[in-house]
Formats: sequence, structure tokens, C-alpha cells
Amino acid sequence: MLNNKVLAIILGGGQGSRLYPLTKDRSKPAVPIAGKYRLVDIPISNCINSDIKRMYVLTQFNSASLNRHIKNTYHFSFFSSAFVDVLAAEQTPQNKTWFQGTADAVRQSMHHFMRHDFDYALILSGDQLYQMDYDLMIEAHEKNNAEITIATIPVNAKDATEFGIMKSDDQNVVTSFIEKPDSSLLPDWTSEVSDEMKKQNRHYLASMGIYVFNRDLLVELMSDANTNDFGKEIIPQNIDKHKTLSYQYEGYWTDIGNIDSFFEANLGLTDDIPKFDLYDKSKRIYTRARMLPTTKIAGTMLEKAVISEGCIISAAKIEQSVIGIRSRIGNESTIINTYMMGSDYYETLAEIDSKKIDILLGIGERCFIKNAIIDKNCRIGDDVRINGGKHLEDTETDTYFVKDGIVVVKKEAVIPKGFVI
Repeated sequence: MLNNKVLAIILGGGQGSRLYPLTKDRSKPAVPIAGKYRLVDIPISNCINSDIKRMYVLTQFNSASLNRHIKNTYHFSFFSSAFVDVLAAEQTPQNKTWFQGTADAVRQSMHHFMRHDFDYALILSGDQLYQMDYDLMIEAHEKNNAEITIATIPVNAKDATEFGIMKSDDQNVVTSFIEKPDSSLLPDWTSEVSDEMKKQNRHYLASMGIYVFNRDLLVELMSDANTNDFGKEIIPQNIDKHKTLSYQYEGYWTDIGNIDSFFEANLGLTDDIPKFDLYDKSKRIYTRARMLPTTKIAGTMLEKAVISEGCIISAAKIEQSVIGIRSRIGNESTIINTYMMGSDYYETLAEIDSKKIDILLGIGERCFIKNAIIDKNCRIGDDVRINGGKHLEDTETDTYFVKDGIVVVKKEAVIPKGFVI
């Protein structure tokens, strides 16, 4: 059943500079994740699984690949009012600037939203990894006659200093808010959490950047052009004026803000029981249906490997790695702790036999690759050695980027034979 009370607004984020170079040629929601999906598939799938099928994705940087992905993926019945539309920042006579923040992005797009009937606006982030039933959040919002509901997740003292922290009463009504509190202030900011969370010392309620607003209140708040951001301005300024509910979520959730958290989230999928469960039919993650062939593997030792469809693999060993669609890995190569995003196309046998291509798509023979992210459509020659780790200094070249010991091979980069990083 289609939930006609709710309109979902997915915020595509700014320039995504902390995820550079993965965001050099694409917007943050379009970054490939888990070998075959894109980040934007996560909130869209959560919406579909919650029967919310009217969605806008707001973006302003490099939105072409995101547009293409959404157009090729989310097709609903002609007889349904369901849609997923991308709204890129547009200059109008009233707005001559780019989006100045999350609230400004919603404000500049309000004329699109107001064409629809809805009671509640569900505002989501486009760069988080989690599986959540938004229906339960909407139910809690209605039942408590809230005007704003904020999804919160209990965190420990170490993590609390990185988030906006809420304090709630025994009715889960938010009474105060502090942005990234100093650790010395934390004793005053504990909230009531479940026994399971107490056992894990998770006593502080962090905002997940997921909000429900009553339609009329959103219209009122968006009429004030002086506020640009939900987390920094709208929420702190309104918890005393409008009934604001904390909706506690205790499942897996991670904010993919930088290369380190992105790398960790992807490699976490190789765990025996991953925290992010791609195998739960009731929480299915949707993406583009590509009709790819099966993956072919010859002579490879696999240990905690996630292999997407359409791959041709002859490696010696793949360990704790995620291998994306259409990946090719040559003989005797070893891949450890690596996320290989794969390719958008195959080279034909005729092209390969013509010998005109010096280095083929994918990873060549006798390579050693560890602690790396290999972006789409890379060509890595034979005998290349990439050994990421804390011993490497942060650096950038035309073909690769090193951050916190993780080597990111840039999209469509060509790494010559015998090259060593």
C-alpha cells in the first residue's frame, strides 16, 4: 500500500569533499557501495520497504550519474503516483545562489513539494548505511502528537563528542540539544535508553539526521530565509517552541562521511554475520537490474570475500575484500582488505585480441593489492604492488590518493606495469 501521508526528501549533501576523490566526478549519493549498489539506494530502499513511494533527491554537485542511475532503476506503475525525482539546485528569479545548507536546499525546492498532498515530510540523508522502518517512526510521531520527530541512536561517550546530542524526558520528548559536546559536559547529557544499550554504555542520544516535520510547520519554518541548516539551526531553535519527539533506533547505522568510514563499512560486509544485512528479504536493498552473467572464478582461494555478478577472476587469493560488478582479476594476483568497485562495461574479445589495449580493464597478473579502494573502470598493469597502511603519508597524484593509510585508485586511472605504491 502506498503511504500518501508522507513525502520523502533525501538530501544529497554538499560537495562531498571528505569522500574525495570518490566524489570528484559524481555526487555523494551516487558513490558505489557494496559492489553493486549506490549510496542513494539505501534511503530509497528503506522508503520503498516502508511503503513510502514519493521521493525527491536533492543534489547540486555532479548530478549527471545520479540522475542516470535513478532514471534507469526506479520505475513504478503508470497507474501509481509513486516516483523518485532528482532536484538539482536551480537558479530562479527568487534564488540566484547554490544551496547554502540542508534547510536552504529544502526551502529552495518547496515549490516542487507543495504540488503534492502530504501530512508529513520525512527528511533523510543520502550518505548513511542502515535499514529502518520509517512507518514505525511516523506512527510514533502521530501517536504522540509531535510536530517534529528526530531519529536518535544511543552512542557511547567517545562517539558522543562527534554528534549533535539530544536530551529527552521519560515521554521521549526532546528537552535540550547540544552540538558536538566537550567530553567534560557529557555527565549532564545522559538520557533513558534500553537495558541493552546501557550494557554497551550507550547512554547518549545522537541525532541521526533523520527528521519528520508536520507539513504546516515545515512551510512556516521554510519561510524564514535566515536559517540554512537543520542540525545546526532549525532543530536547536525549535525544540522549545514545538513538541519534538526523540524516536530511538537501536539497529546498525553508520554515517559515511569520510574515506575511512566508507572503507570500513564496505569491508564490514565480509564479516561472517555482517551488521548491515543484505540478505533480509523484508529489508531488501534495491538497485539497477543489470542482467549480468554469473561470476567465473578459476584457481582462487577465497577467504571472507564478497563477489558481485559478472566477474572474471583468476587471482591466487582474495581475502576480506569486496569485488564489484564486471571485475577482472588476472592470474597469481593477491587482493587483501580491498574494495574494488568494478567496471561499467566489458572489453570485447576482439579488442583484447587486437593487442591495441596495452593494459586491460581490471587488475593484471601477479599483482599484490592491500588496504585499497579501486574506483570504477581502472586499469592496473601486471606486477603492480599497492601496499596501503599507516606507513604511507597522505598524498595525491593524478592516478591515486592516500588518506589515513588507505590507497584510493582514482576512477578510470591507468597504473603502469610494475608500479609500486
